[in-house]
This record gives sequence, structure tokens and C-alpha cells, in this order.
Amino acid sequence: MSTELSALLVSAGKITQEQADKALNLAKEKKEKFGTILVQMGAVANEDELAGFIGKHLKIGALRLADIELNPEIVKLIPLDIARKFKVIAISKLGKTLLVAISDPNNIYVLDAIKFITGCNVQPAIAPERAIDKAIETYYTDSSGLSEIVKGLEDSDIEVVSVEESPSESDLMSAIQDKPLVKLVDSIIGDAIRMGASDIHFEMYEKRIRVRYRIDGDLQEMAPLPFKYRAAIVSRIKIMADLDISERRLPQDGRIKIKLGGRTVDLRVSVLPTIFGEKVVMRILDPMALKIDMTQLGFREQELEKFSDAIHMPYGIILVTGPTGSGKTTTLYSALQQLNTIDVNIMTSEDPVEFNFEGINQVAVKSEIGLTFAAALRSFLRQDPDIIMVGEIRDSETAEIAIKAALTGHLVFSTLHTNDAPSSVTRLIDMGVPYYLVASATRLIMAQRMTRKICQHCKEEINLTPEQVDSLKVPKDLLRNIRAFKGVGCNDCNNTGKSGRIGIFEVMPITPGIEAMILAKASDTELRAKAIEEGMFSLRMAAVDKMKNGLISIEEVFAVTGS
Repeated sequence: MSTELSALLVSAGKITQEQADKALNLAKEKKEKFGTILVQMGAVANEDELAGFIGKHLKIGALRLADIELNPEIVKLIPLDIARKFKVIAISKLGKTLLVAISDPNNIYVLDAIKFITGCNVQPAIAPERAIDKAIETYYTDSSGLSEIVKGLEDSDIEVVSVEESPSESDLMSAIQDKPLVKLVDSIIGDAIRMGASDIHFEMYEKRIRVRYRIDGDLQEMAPLPFKYRAAIVSRIKIMADLDISERRLPQDGRIKIKLGGRTVDLRVSVLPTIFGEKVVMRILDPMALKIDMTQLGFREQELEKFSDAIHMPYGIILVTGPTGSGKTTTLYSALQQLNTIDVNIMTSEDPVEFNFEGINQVAVKSEIGLTFAAALRSFLRQDPDIIMVGEIRDSETAEIAIKAALTGHLVFSTLHTNDAPSSVTRLIDMGVPYYLVASATRLIMAQRMTRKICQHCKEEINLTPEQVDSLKVPKDLLRNIRAFKGVGCNDCNNTGKSGRIGIFEVMPITPGIEAMILAKASDTELRAKAIEEGMFSLRMAAVDKMKNGLISIEEVFAVTGS
């Protein structure tokens, strides 16, 4: 269908032949839908527009599922496994006719199967695959919903347990085995994973329990939970994480491994005593949410080429810098996965190991028993490594060993907590690494940030004032044809105007010119000026470029790069 669709779009003047050829090649290379690639390229505005075009061509309707409230009983006329496999969902039933939304209305086999299963005549309408997936996750969950689970909890015979009363272990064990409470905790975790949350927060206050999910970097409050069951809810999570439910005075850490939708998800659990009970934070480590395809991280084409060249060098050190939560680990994983071949020995030391990768030897740092980054790195050098990743260079000992490893034929990846790429040079020198070793061992330094994307379903262009344009403080060339957009809010983005995140990158290869300046003990400012002269985009420039392309708002530019 991709070839036929590309020809139709070209003949209708929706895309150029060049865009069609590029999208077809990328779709084949990445094994993704042709339409998805067109949206990623910006050749079409969004998937709804593409669905409307296809529907018009096939003379069937096109549906925007985000604007429709479905009847769960009608939805479940189609079995979940068929809905998920063939991207189809039942919309409404009139007499013996069933209206279904499907991503590929040409699939006659699926339509016939649904007709056989339901005993209805099937009327197809087209809808984007992503929208169908979202509707499936929404309507195929337990129809009673969290509110009904909570109601069941209130109606149950659980004995009220109170932090002030210091409930006994037997009381807690009895409470946490109650089915409504078990179902409640499981539903909260399942919903958070389906919504793409990175963390779940259970916070105890004087008269309420607050539950929040961190989605796309922001905390969003969910429905409140019954206050009197705060100790039982925390204890249920402790049991799942194999923690001591009788210990409520000290912090505890644990892990939970669950299966959801055929995949395994790890949860890192932290329990902290507060004045009104224990606060629980669960970090969700979902392999399906991890983007390790470097082309999907947000690199500009020139930046990706420089980074890719550096990671394929035979030796040297590559540094990724930025604050906590800026995506450094994801970037390093994407690089290692690209280099992960049968003829290469890759070893990593991490604190902690967040995701497991076949073919990579991963070591979890345990400072309390002496297994520090430096100790792990020293042992790696006796393990015949080709590529080494050190989770973070925190001290002079680790820096010294990493630099020496890079100079003795190993490719070394690591991270630093610095604000930008040029200041990383000064940071290494401050740690005691001689400037001449920094110059000769370092191959590339990259600073990065994660920024929230504008929802592509509700974005609209806005006019910038001259004062706003001046405040961007980027070279005039980048201000040419300046444009800005914002998300107005819709059902797809929960009326936030934001949907998903994307990286911005400051990529500084250590060229002969930069190396000479390091040897001459140049300042951060001088290194920055030279790097920009050689073509480096600063973080601010990279953010403005994303803004011009309609990916992030002007507010986000300042939020991630400073005023």
C-alpha cells in the first residue's frame, strides 16, 4: 500500500516525488509505516490529515478518535488480540451494522473475520494507527475503572490501618491481601506504564493521599486515593518489592518486575518516611519506552553525522554532559547498541543498571562495598575490552583511568555534570587531568537537554514580537524566516499542548583547531567561540532550530537553555 499511497499523494500535490522516495526508503530501512515517516519528516501535518486523504480516496469515512467517546460494551465486540494485532476498534452499532475504525481498510481478511466473530455487517472507517492504539489501551482496560476499584475498596471489610496507630504486621498482611486493594495498586502501575510515565509518586499528607505520574518530564496529578488506607497501600508495594513492611522509620529501596502486554517492565522502588506516612516513588524502566535508535533522539543531520563518526573511532574518549534527566544514559545506550556486534567486547559500569542488553557486559556499581566506578574501570582493563562505558566521571581517580584507557587503544564513553560542552574541558583539568592528555585523548564532547514537544495535533503558529526575537540571542542567520508555534490543548495531549520529548544537542568534536586551543590553555569562552566558528550549534541555537521547525515552543527554548 505504501507505493500506491505515495503515488496518490504525489499526484494530488500533497508531497513531492523527492519526499515520497525518501519516505519509502526510510520506511523500509526502519521497518516503520510509510505514513508515520511522512509525519516525522514534516511532509504532512499529522496522521489525521493523512487518514482523511486516504479515506477520501477510498470513499470511506475518516475518524478522529480523540473526539469520540466510545461505548466499552460495543468496543469489546472485537476480541482484544484481534484489535491489537490488526489495529482495529469498534465504534458504534446500528442494527446489524458495526462501524469500525481501522488503520488499513484494504485488509479484507480482517473485516471478514470481524463480520464472522460479531455476526454484523462491517462498515470500515480509517483512523491513524497511533490513535487506535491509544483507544485500545483506554477501552480494553477493566470497564469498572479506578473509581469502581476504589468504591470496592471502601465497601470491603478491610480493617482501617493508621500510621498513628502503628498497625501490626499481621494487620497489614491481612489488609494488603484484600482483592480491591491489590487491584487498585496494580491498576495504578498499569495505567502509568500505558500512559508513558517515567515515575509514580505516592505522597502522604495530613488528610489525603496524592498520586502523581511524571509524563514527558512533568508531574501530573491523578485521582485521589482513600486516605485511611495509606499504610495498606504502601505495605502492598513493599510486599511487591520484597521490602520489610514492619520497618516504617527508615528509607528502603527495592525492585519490582512485572509483565504487561507480553513485555517485562522493571520498577525501582524508593520508600521514604515523612511526617504523615511513607512516601513511595516508583521509577518505571520500560524497554518499550527506551529509544535507542539514534535517528529518533532529535539530532540535526549534521550533529548525528559528527556523533556517529566519533563513536566509530578505534580509540579515545567521548563525553556526554548535562544535568540529571537530560537523557545522557539513553544517548550512550543508543551508541553502544549500534556498536554491539559479535566481534566487539563491550563493558559498562553503571549506577544503577537501568536496562539490560544482550551482548553487553554490564556491572552495577556498589560503592558501599568498594565497587566504585574507578575500581570497576580498573578491572575492565584486565578483561580484554574493546569499548568501555563508565556511567559517570565523579573524581580524579576515575578521570585518570578513563583517559589512560582511551590512550591505550580503547574507546571510552562517559558522562559529566557540566552545563555545556566547552566547560567539560575545564572540568577534567580541574580534576587533575593534564591539559595535554585531555587534548590528545578526547574525541568529542556533547552537551544535551530533553525538551517537551508541542502536540502536533493541536499546534498553531504564533507571531513573535521584535523583543522576543531579540531575546533569543542567536546569530542573525538563524533568525531568518523565524517562526514559532504553540499547542492550544486537545484530547490527544490531555489539554496540555505538549506531547512527548525530544533532545537538543551541542556537539563539539575535538578538531585540530580545538585541540590546539586546549594545548594553549584557552578559556571556556574561547573554546566555545572557536567551536561555533567551526560549525557547532550551541544548545540555544539547537533549541531555536527546533522552535522554527514547529517542534518546541519559545517558552521551552528558555526553559531548557536559560533566559
